[in-house]
Amino acid sequence: MKITALLVLKCSPEGADPVILANASDVSHFGYFQRSSVREFIVFVGRTVARRTPPGQRQSVQHEEYKVHSHNRNGLCALGFMDDHYPVRSAFSLLNQVLDEYQKNFGDSWRTVQADSTEQWPFLNAALSKYQDPAEADKLLKIQRELDETKIILHKTIDSVLARGEKLDSLVEKSSDLSTASQMFYKQAKKTNQCCTIL
Repeated sequence: MKITALLVLKCSPEGADPVILANASDVSHFGYFQRSSVREFIVFVGRTVARRTPPGQRQSVQHEEYKVHSHNRNGLCALGFMDDHYPVRSAFSLLNQVLDEYQKNFGDSWRTVQADSTEQWPFLNAALSKYQDPAEADKLLKIQRELDETKIILHKTIDSVLARGEKLDSLVEKSSDLSTASQMFYKQAKKTNQCCTIL
């Protein structure tokens, strides 16, 4: 069981691109030359899913053996990239704690942020390491029973969260998050039918 990345984003109701407030990833299990492309794809997929998670909702998007879990708390959004074996309840318990900590540390300052943050948030890096073991996140469940009362939407593929007529390939081409090398990486992987395992 593995968590590859945790992100916190500001989601605008006007449909503007979500802004990255904090980002922590562990891509050590990918080949050295793939890592920068994988990091770019995490940001690209994170923004794509966050923009399509309505305020007050949680959803999980499945792709191959990975799930992207997203929780939008009235514009403040937390995302986790986990493998398929990581329990969904534990994932959302962790995202809930990330949102609580972010608000405790930064209050409502995120509402005025206009550009992606490149500064590290130590709590997020620590959480990425500590909660690799879902049993750690399960301890949070005892105090977060409201998850049981909230419906979590599970999407079968990333395509199912896209608007009608939207295609992932065209989003990849238009994305400012992805370098030309990463776009080529995506096309190559798609050709060999083994698209980077986070997308």
